[in-house]
Amino acid sequence: MTTTEYLKIPRERVGVLIGKKGEVKQHIEKLTQTTLDIDSEAGTVTIIPQEDLEDPLLPWKTRSIVKAIGRGFNPEIALRLLKDDVALDIIKLTEYVGKSKKALARQKGRIIGRDGITRQIIHEMTGVDMSVYGKTVSIIGDLENLLIAKEAVEMILNGSRHKSVYGFLEKKKQDMKLKHFHETINLK
Repeated sequence: MTTTEYLKIPRERVGVLIGKKGEVKQHIEKLTQTTLDIDSEAGTVTIIPQEDLEDPLLPWKTRSIVKAIGRGFNPEIALRLLKDDVALDIIKLTEYVGKSKKALARQKGRIIGRDGITRQIIHEMTGVDMSVYGKTVSIIGDLENLLIAKEAVEMILNGSRHKSVYGFLEKKKQDMKLKHFHETINLK
């Protein structure tokens, strides 16, 4: 028996979760075999699994999808979390920079980069989706690439120069290509 899940998302993200005429909410419910009870005023979401649930992980995946939408992702990207090999990781910026609004803004700016270039490079090199929202940086991707992207973000948060981070990403991308090449050869 799976249990009901409760979570809270920012009120300004509730509309995205519900969607036009409730379409997003209904789509998520259909795909995840759950019912979403949303309190728009409080931003609370109750995830109620259906009785005849095919996959016991669906309520947990639904929780990740709702969290991702709450952290700034569009629903289409958040629904990637239905795949078993795709995960969500949320980095709390305050753990790196404290509560200073200036420091938060500076680090968010460094992660995004001028005209969004740093976020774009991380996306291109790892294939993950990234959202910088509020006091968090959230990443959605397959586990291996998610860990690489998270390490790149943490390097930036710990003061590494962008050039060093790009070099790290380039090396990891080459390592992944080599690994997949060897796996392909070994399969034959």
